[in-house]
Amino acid sequence: MRKILVGILVLIAAGIGWLTYNWYGQHYGGEPFGAAFALTDQKGEPITEQALRGQPSAVFFGFTHCPEVCPTTLYELAGWLNELGDEGKNIRAYFVSVDPERDTPEIMDTYISNFSDRITGITGDPEKVFAMAKSFGIFWKKVPTDDGDYTLDHTASVLLLNSQGDFFGTIAYGESPDAAKAKLKRLAAGS
Repeated sequence: MRKILVGILVLIAAGIGWLTYNWYGQHYGGEPFGAAFALTDQKGEPITEQALRGQPSAVFFGFTHCPEVCPTTLYELAGWLNELGDEGKNIRAYFVSVDPERDTPEIMDTYISNFSDRITGITGDPEKVFAMAKSFGIFWKKVPTDDGDYTLDHTASVLLLNSQGDFFGTIAYGESPDAAKAKLKRLAAGS
């Protein structure tokens, strides 16, 4: 009976692996991860998907009114990049707002300056921002608060892209610093 259960589990795992591989192959096979976009950086300058080409990138989607996940992630990401020093000097980091109605370039610039000058903020027209987020497989949802305002639930992982813009991996929220830095080292070395 135990062998049958193990066999079933192996088949299920293989099936899930095949489905995941197939999904990424259909959506991103031979193509850079995410779709083309034309948005604005935190300095008010145009930014496109070309910013994610030519060097490895770490991309995080969040919002400036986020109470915990976003400031923690940006603080950790800035620290990891700083600790890597020359090993990670070619990695570019981006913070894309999923709250573009509130996150203007000026607000993004002030917010990001609290963390690092190595992180570039991206915002813009809500429809275009949301199209970009969707093309990267990012989840976000407005959640009303009792005081009539709102917060956002959103994907909390940092996406890693190689220098061709292809998906390289993720750093999960709360992942150990050693594991995160190892992933960033592999990203920098492989691009």
